[in-house]
Amino acid sequence: MAFPTAVNNQITDSVTQTNVQVLASSPSVAMGNLYQATAQALANAAHNATMAQQQMYVTAQAATTMGVSLLYSLDTSAARKLVG
Repeated sequence: MAFPTAVNNQITDSVTQTNVQVLASSPSVAMGNLYQATAQALANAAHNATMAQQQMYVTAQAATTMGVSLLYSLDTSAARKLVG
């Protein structure tokens, strides 16, 4: 109970109880915010890694296609004339 004041004791007790409840829940709210921020950062990192891997596959496929296209476009008729 609060010290006697000019205000009704029930009011001062109610305000005191509310302040204590807010102070008591602050650490758990802070930890919840920390966990949420950490989870969001980890999810963003996983998403970025997945996107980078997909882009690498597209680039590798394009390079392979260009290499095969270059091999098919080479003129091998000169080599056949030497052998045959």
